[in-house]
Amino acid sequence: MESYSRRWFLGAGATTLITAGLTACGTGSGSGSSGDTLTAMVYGDDAVKVQSAAVKRFNASAAAKKAKGRIQLEKVPGSDYPAKLRTAMGSPHAPDVFFNWGGGSIKAYKDAGQLIDLTDTIESDPVLKSGFLPSVLAAGALGGRNYGVPMRGMQPVMLFYNKAMFAEHKLQPPTTWDQLLDNNAKLKKAGIAPFALGGADVWPELMWLEYLVDRIGGPQVFEKIKNGDASGWGDPAVLKAAQTVKQLIDDGAFGQGFSSVAYTNKGAPAVFAKGKAAMHLMGSWEYSTQLGEFPDFAKKNLGWCPFPKFDGGAGDIRNVVGNPTNYWSVNNRTPNKDAAIAFLKECASEQYAKDLIANGDIPTTSNAAKLLDAAPNPEFARFQYEMVQQAPAFTLSWDQAVDPNISTPMLTEINKLFVGKSSPSQFVSALQGLK
Repeated sequence: MESYSRRWFLGAGATTLITAGLTACGTGSGSGSSGDTLTAMVYGDDAVKVQSAAVKRFNASAAAKKAKGRIQLEKVPGSDYPAKLRTAMGSPHAPDVFFNWGGGSIKAYKDAGQLIDLTDTIESDPVLKSGFLPSVLAAGALGGRNYGVPMRGMQPVMLFYNKAMFAEHKLQPPTTWDQLLDNNAKLKKAGIAPFALGGADVWPELMWLEYLVDRIGGPQVFEKIKNGDASGWGDPAVLKAAQTVKQLIDDGAFGQGFSSVAYTNKGAPAVFAKGKAAMHLMGSWEYSTQLGEFPDFAKKNLGWCPFPKFDGGAGDIRNVVGNPTNYWSVNNRTPNKDAAIAFLKECASEQYAKDLIANGDIPTTSNAAKLLDAAPNPEFARFQYEMVQQAPAFTLSWDQAVDPNISTPMLTEINKLFVGKSSPSQFVSALQGLK
């Protein structure tokens, strides 16, 4: 399984082009597909073999025959995908169905009237309504409305820890913030950085704020921001989260020089695996990264647990942040909506879930629990699945959830907070000013 490359977000420059492309074309004249053959555009990485098999099954199915339609998969190399999708959606040859990251990645298309609102369809269809974990369906929504159906694996963020180091220093995985701070003090006294952090990439820093805002104020704080209300940045939970981050930094929780360590070159995973740091807050792909780079550590000493509860905070310790999954969305101008919807239902099938598991992914389908013994590491697979299954809320990574015009400047402000170039109050003011 790939690691950080799965964590893609749309930068501000790309968004400007999206908007320009949509404006230039207006509403257009409809999808470029004929009624009997629909195009599904997909991100063309290693996992695309799962979608290829699904298309083959669907095209041979009774459902396809009944809907009088078949699917033609258009695989686009990963680095080219955003630009290719943008160009296609602003042309007469737009795909009928397309892969996306939910949230902000589809907001421009939704605002331009290019997407089918799937909320009522999901609600009225037993397969779609009961086929997916509710927190994952909700995480990709905009304004409480569903514009996508889950179609890949889940990627929750969790706290990883070094089991051997914890045993040596008589530490327990923290369930409360006070326990985390107590662990930090003991580790620093032993000359060990509590946490690895790939600050050079910035997005690993984002994970800390995502969880702290959730644990302090609950998921509704960011939900307000995600839906376009910039006043949400002024919620007291955002300031408290920023202050908490500053306290961690000032206290040496991330060691020295974290802003020059990257995740993408395996720097932060190496700091963690080699015992220079005891913990690492990271997406579930950390397991596969460690297995590939430091297999002995991954197999013997890699532990995992939820992010702790913040004492006095409103957020449930079961809440999750990260990348719930990827989604299929449907073009409003498809000539055969019935066939498109029938194809989406294939993603809820047991065979689809089995294919995801064989590829090292954890499905977001409600039928997946009984299949996880076939995963590369069943224990880790079950932990992830139950974590998401039980989550009252799953907050999509902020840089993917917000309007893409805001994503890059938001990350810039987060980095300024972490490197000490802005105070918590300056950080909040800057975010409130993002439009």
